[in-house]
Amino acid sequence: MQRFNDIEAWVFDLDNTLYPASQNLFAEIDVRMTAFIQDALNVTKDEAFRVQKDFLGEYGTTLSGLMNVHGLEPGPFLDFVHDLDVSILTPDPSLKQAIAALPGPKYIFTNGTKGHAARVCERLGLTELFDDVFDIVSANYVPKPNPDIYPVMLESFGIAPETSAFFEDMARNLTPAHKLGMATVLVHEEGQDGAKKMNMPEKYRTHDEAHIDHTTADLASFLTALTTG
Repeated sequence: MQRFNDIEAWVFDLDNTLYPASQNLFAEIDVRMTAFIQDALNVTKDEAFRVQKDFLGEYGTTLSGLMNVHGLEPGPFLDFVHDLDVSILTPDPSLKQAIAALPGPKYIFTNGTKGHAARVCERLGLTELFDDVFDIVSANYVPKPNPDIYPVMLESFGIAPETSAFFEDMARNLTPAHKLGMATVLVHEEGQDGAKKMNMPEKYRTHDEAHIDHTTADLASFLTALTTG
């Protein structure tokens, strides 16, 4: 498949990418974020939800907005928000097989935490497949899609953009990767737009289609085609 003949390293977003957005783990994350903000800022539930989504759109993560605008310490927020029941997620043996068959190292690049990634991957049966995780703490709390953090991620993994591919459910997060030379794949389940699923305000959902090399609604099938086609 074009753009993948020279790929030596594989980088995956975590949430709504390694499992379908329709499994809706973010509904639980939304509830916990709103509750934390409501308590921390002493505002109504509706106002907490508005702040949560506006910060997500403007800063890349709600946490980044809370840190920049309100001086929030990240630790308690991350611990509370990621204290999730991941049993809602369903393992996909075909995805596990497809990722395992990819030639070269595999990595996770997430705006979540390594602890959250570990719990999700354990639930999905993917724990042994990934060589490393670059999380929001590794990024010094600078989230996707801030373009400054992508070279840091690549250096951390020791990989070159021209021989790496990035899989992500939020289109705007692919733009900086593509500009660096990475092959980009939007994982977009039918009717489950990542930004919309997270209730991101419409004005923050803009992206450039030119920075998306491929789009797939079925990550397992797409990866399988790369190694068997």
